[in-house]
This record gives sequence, structure tokens and C-alpha cells, in this order.
Amino acid sequence: MTGELVLIVDDNEKNAKLARDVLRFAGFRTIEAGSGEAGFSLAAEHLPDVILMDIRLPDQVRSYLEGRVEE
Repeated sequence: MTGELVLIVDDNEKNAKLARDVLRFAGFRTIEAGSGEAGFSLAAEHLPDVILMDIRLPDQVRSYLEGRVEE
């Protein structure tokens, strides 16, 4: 594993911690955001290899992030 970067976007702190712990144990580097808007900012700044996003984020926030990442 080469330490690919994973952006975790989740508004539930316990879920984000679980994902972070599992991914880091597997050799991934992680960064975290607690909202879609914060996730977009981190994605633009760090260009992660993959984004792991909570599908239960409020619809407008999830739609915002999905649309912005596609750009």
C-alpha cells in the first residue's frame, strides 16, 4: 500500500472515527470533514484519491458536494 489519501465526509463523529481507524490500520492516509461544504474545501485543497461520504448527509449538502466534485 502506498498510503493513498481518503477524504471521509461524515457528520457523525463516531462513524468518522471508525472509518478513520480502519483505513489507517489498512495503510491509508485520511482527512475528515463534518459537512459537505467542508468536504468540498478539503477535496479541492488536498485532491484525495477517494472520497468516502455519508449518504445520509442532508440532501442539499450531499447534492452540493456531488455536483462540485464532478466539476
